[in-house]
Amino acid sequence: MIKREELIKIGIFNKPHGLKGELLFSFTDDIFDRCDSPYLVCQIDGIFVPFYIEEYRFRSDSTALMKLEDIDSDTEARIFTNSDVFYSKKYISDEDINMVSGDYFLEYLIIDDVLGEIGRIKRLDDSTVNLLFEVDYKNKEILIPANDNFISHIDDDKKIIYMQIPEALLYL
Repeated sequence: MIKREELIKIGIFNKPHGLKGELLFSFTDDIFDRCDSPYLVCQIDGIFVPFYIEEYRFRSDSTALMKLEDIDSDTEARIFTNSDVFYSKKYISDEDINMVSGDYFLEYLIIDDVLGEIGRIKRLDDSTVNLLFEVDYKNKEILIPANDNFISHIDDDKKIIYMQIPEALLYL
């Protein structure tokens, strides 16, 4: 069974394209093109289900037309309309970790080098130019910039991000 924490969200299937089951795919991360997973994952009736990629072709730097195996008509493709699309973390190589979307770090624990445990990343805010980690710190939601200058080390095995956070950021 595939679990949400094993996945990163990389986009959304918008609508069917044509009559042969192709889908318009808007993506925020092209990791599916850079790594070797043969499938993408969608949530169907509350369960994460893998769908194997038959072929795809880019339309722009953020859209592609994608054909999934065994989806051979526009009728079959309609069930994917407005479905979130996920990618399995296990297929992301060490070289590609720095290039993936911030969703990769959901539920990682942030530990400050001086202050200790800050909290787990609950949400990512990408509404500004800088990606922000949303964390509950002392019963208050705070936003911490996902800035390379603040990150000391990332331990993917333990799901911990070690940081040097300017203390003033914790009280804004």
